[in-house]
Amino acid sequence: MDAIYADYSISMSEFKKNPAQVLRTAGEKPVAVLNHNRPAFYMVTPKLFEALVEELTDRDLVNLARQRLASKDAAIEVDIDSL
Repeated sequence: MDAIYADYSISMSEFKKNPAQVLRTAGEKPVAVLNHNRPAFYMVTPKLFEALVEELTDRDLVNLARQRLASKDAAIEVDIDSL
């Protein structure tokens, strides 16, 4: 069985009847839309989607910073004014 990462879930056929109502009912929470009792997709508000993208971007930046800190011994010192 697949994990469902949402507080709300709805069948595909029920979702098709009135998607806007499903979104209103869920508020800012994600909704798992199920097909044969398995998640087919998740519906999220633009606000939640933006927060997810921002979190992923932040994680990428943290990983990049850690990689660069690990290789700081190979860094070359430069004078910013000479650039």
